[in-house]
Amino acid sequence: MTRLDRIAEPWGARTPYAAGDAWPVRVDSYLENGLTEDDVERWVPSASILHSNGDGMDIAVKDGRIVGVRGRAEDRVNHGRLGPKDLFGWQANNSPDRLTRPLVRRAGKLVESDWDTAMDLIVAKTRELLDEQGPSGIGFYTSGQLFLEEYFTLALIAHGGIGTHHLDGNTRLCTATAAAALKESFASDGQPGSYTDVDTADVICLYGHNVAETQSVLWSRMLDRLAGTDPPAVVCVDPRRTQVARAATVHLAPKPGTNVALMNGLLHEIIGSGWIDRAYLDAHVVGFEELEQRVADYPPEKVAAICDVPATQIREAARRIGTAERLLSTVLQGFYQSHQATAAAVQVNNVHLVRGMLGRPGCGILQMNGQPTAENTRECGADGDMAGFRNWSNDAHVGELAQLWNVDRMQIPHDTPPTHAMQIFRNVEEGSIRMLWVTATNPVVSLPEIARIRSILAQERLFLVVQDLFLTETAQLADVVLPGATWGEKTGTFTNADRTVHLSEKAVEPPGDARPDLDILLDYARRMNLRDKDGRPLVRWTDAEGAFEGWKECSRGRPCDYSGMSYAKLRERNGIQWPCTADRPDGTERLYADGQFFAASDHCESYGRDLLTGAPFEESEYRALNPEGKALVKAAGWQEPHEVPSGDFPFWLITGRTLYQFHTRTKTGRAPQLQAAAPDVWVELSSADAERLGLDEGDLLEVTTPRGSVRARLRISGIRDGVAFLPFHYGYWDDGAAGPDGDGRAANELTLTDWDPVSKQPIFKTAAAAVRRLEKAGGAVAPAPTTTGSAPVDGTVPPTTGGPAAEAEHEIRAGGRR
Repeated sequence: MTRLDRIAEPWGARTPYAAGDAWPVRVDSYLENGLTEDDVERWVPSASILHSNGDGMDIAVKDGRIVGVRGRAEDRVNHGRLGPKDLFGWQANNSPDRLTRPLVRRAGKLVESDWDTAMDLIVAKTRELLDEQGPSGIGFYTSGQLFLEEYFTLALIAHGGIGTHHLDGNTRLCTATAAAALKESFASDGQPGSYTDVDTADVICLYGHNVAETQSVLWSRMLDRLAGTDPPAVVCVDPRRTQVARAATVHLAPKPGTNVALMNGLLHEIIGSGWIDRAYLDAHVVGFEELEQRVADYPPEKVAAICDVPATQIREAARRIGTAERLLSTVLQGFYQSHQATAAAVQVNNVHLVRGMLGRPGCGILQMNGQPTAENTRECGADGDMAGFRNWSNDAHVGELAQLWNVDRMQIPHDTPPTHAMQIFRNVEEGSIRMLWVTATNPVVSLPEIARIRSILAQERLFLVVQDLFLTETAQLADVVLPGATWGEKTGTFTNADRTVHLSEKAVEPPGDARPDLDILLDYARRMNLRDKDGRPLVRWTDAEGAFEGWKECSRGRPCDYSGMSYAKLRERNGIQWPCTADRPDGTERLYADGQFFAASDHCESYGRDLLTGAPFEESEYRALNPEGKALVKAAGWQEPHEVPSGDFPFWLITGRTLYQFHTRTKTGRAPQLQAAAPDVWVELSSADAERLGLDEGDLLEVTTPRGSVRARLRISGIRDGVAFLPFHYGYWDDGAAGPDGDGRAANELTLTDWDPVSKQPIFKTAAAAVRRLEKAGGAVAPAPTTTGSAPVDGTVPPTTGGPAAEAEHEIRAGGRR
């Protein structure tokens, strides 16, 4: 049993190890109400569902209820360890406010109903719109938290049955740039690296990746290497002084919106110093000459002026990266949700390509995901991609998928690019999409500029279906609400950020009349009488294992090949990395070990895009650039962000995550330990900014942008001067509301409607903001100076003291619920 307070010590006890050694096992567990393992009736295999790490675990069951979890010692991902969200988040399954019956809107109010009534309403509206408008009137917006089998079934229904372009997921907010960057560099999605690269790397670079809070078990692995006899150097790029930054050998804290300039500066030094693998470049890469010319314009002094980072730090970081023998790089939201997201993430790939560091132990790239099954949305085509990493611009690929699904190729919409999430909501706003089916996500809190999103989803002309566990802010606006089953209540597979596939078994029954998402989709397809071209049911499976077998055939021969897996094999050895084939029955630890890529023009997933405009390249252009199917080095110049601080809004606003919450807290906010650790929104400012404005720890501030305002208690931290940070998790469901009644507390009241031209991922980390004090800590009203005028960004931000335990305790005291 876990004996440490895992809120106060979220990464647990250290188990140091040296490069090349196996990461030691440490089994974490938590059981409710003082139960012991002897009290548990059954342990059911699964993996974590509240982050993208994919920690293997077993679910404890007693009296038909989930009563705890235990890490699985033999799992390749976590070696028995669990993070705080793993240990405590399962309690949301037992929450008394779970949805247990369908709801339908009658006379303006949601009332309980039954499945036949709810599904008949959905089917009737679907048929009405197909008759009146065709498939373009119907859209689907899904999640990063379903199972592979559910995404594949949804993609088949939406693309092969309904024939709509309008299918995307909330993974557009967190993982779209990961996929886009991999496609630009390797012509196909697929993580090159493996978590085991942590075990041997001598330099680990984390670009906008606060791994300590987003993937706490992976950070435990890194901490154990750092505690060993030959610790790796760590390079951290983050404007905040996070736990990762505190442990870093070099911490670069660039001004928001300048990641491309910073990366060009690092590449300038790496190439100029000769730290490149010329033989690898000549044999396996195209485009190096253009990159060399581009980064020649970014010497450290110029980059220092753009990024407000000392040139000496840029040179030191480049030296560490350029002289590494085994380099591991990870990337996440600090790049993905920022200005020029794909261009910046591609430069990380460029570092590895020019250094020839791919496909070997310790030499990997992990363009990380933000959600547990984000990888599966991309593989299965539930995010607008084509199933099996096929290429929408390749007619042969469309025909191949049509043959697999046994539909006419013209039934699969491919005349125009698939509709990304931000455009889907714009189409709803303009009235061309009149039915939207939202599954397992809460866009009224998670999308940017949510006052606009609320008004879009509240339109009377829109028929809104929401499928979820709880009556979220989004569900409160729906015409029909369908109660779904969640992790532990259904069976399916999901794939983590290093391509590890786990099977999650059903442990308990869902509450009341709630149903697995797969069952809901199968019922919809049956009621819609969706048929293939021979008149047989379009969806030919009836359970999760049947859907997995269908997916295996869809993936066969593609980069994400699952054809060598089965439920039986995953039950025998849970945690297998794709591709897994007859030739590679145990899976594949690293991609591109032989310098061969999925980049041939007849095989690749994408012909690429212009990194600055997002314009797609034609097949002929791609063939001319890359006739031999090599990896691609792509250059990009830095451009100024669209919204920058000004006299009225002098701060940069960035949003992000906290260790103890996940997305919009629909699960973690119902786990007592997690909610107590981070109960309400806060705003971080630097000590210099707080002193300049006469602000004290715990003061109630109003943060304002041109789009709205939020009230939050002040936390003084090691963030860089001139930047304000808000966690994005906090909405209004626990107040029983879809939106603010007066004071706002959702960070996305403030963010702007803008997105990356390549990945179409929204920008959450470059907005202009103002702050002012409303109330002194303790309740006394004491107006402070406003922030009109330029916020200084020179000088070094002093480090904060205390770890997450101190921060969590502090937040409960100073930033508790109003």
